Amino acid sequence: MPQTIIAGNWKMNKDLRESEDLLIALKSALATIPSGTTVVVCPPFTSLALAGSLLNGSAIALGAQNMYVEDEGAFTGEVSPRMLLAVGCRYVILGHSERRQYFHETDEFINRKAKKAHAAGLIPIICVGETLQEREKNITPLVITTQVRGCLQGLTPAQMKRTVIAYEPVWAIGTGKNATPQQAQEVHALIRSLVKEMFGTDVADAVTIQYGGSVKPENAAELLRQKDINGALVGGACLKADSFSAIVRASA
Repeated sequence: MPQTIIAGNWKMNKDLRESEDLLIALKSALATIPSGTTVVVCPPFTSLALAGSLLNGSAIALGAQNMYVEDEGAFTGEVSPRMLLAVGCRYVILGHSERRQYFHETDEFINRKAKKAHAAGLIPIICVGETLQEREKNITPLVITTQVRGCLQGLTPAQMKRTVIAYEPVWAIGTGKNATPQQAQEVHALIRSLVKEMFGTDVADAVTIQYGGSVKPENAAELLRQKDINGALVGGACLKADSFSAIVRASA
């Protein structure tokens, strides 16, 4: 059975004081977490050390929003997996659609990052998803297949079992729109079939596939009831403790 993982991607929000306030509120709101659910928060880099300290000993895991493919060196502005581990990160988001769109990250580069994350002992949350134009052209299956195969190529079955995939339709991110539960389930089922084709049934049955794209307390339960949806990668709704904790509770 896949693990249910609810992750909050804070994106470029919250300075140090705002991060502290939100983390304290989350620790209180999520003092109890539904059995079988893992909760991850992914603040900006500047708040990771604070978050690692505040969350130490709590049930909330820490993740980062990105990382580079080297341990150290002359890569101005980048952060290495070693640095993430040092502040307490267990997870790292890779290939978010905003990284693809604004920073031109390719499937091949995301694949390199995924392998580096595993080598360092981090759990990658690898994002895939189609744009509105691609959905309107009815090429969603082709886009998802290309991204999944490209991003996961060369991982071992053991590594794949420790990989999280997040399906995030780009047209539903930050727009208030979201895929219907049926639309999301169709793509999640496709992703699981691709993992089965690449890594076998045991891996496909174990891998966590999250849905991301305007997840809110109002739609979380119905999305999470779908057969192949095993969690959520939450954007705007994770910036308030009450809405994020309501989504976590919906995982029950």
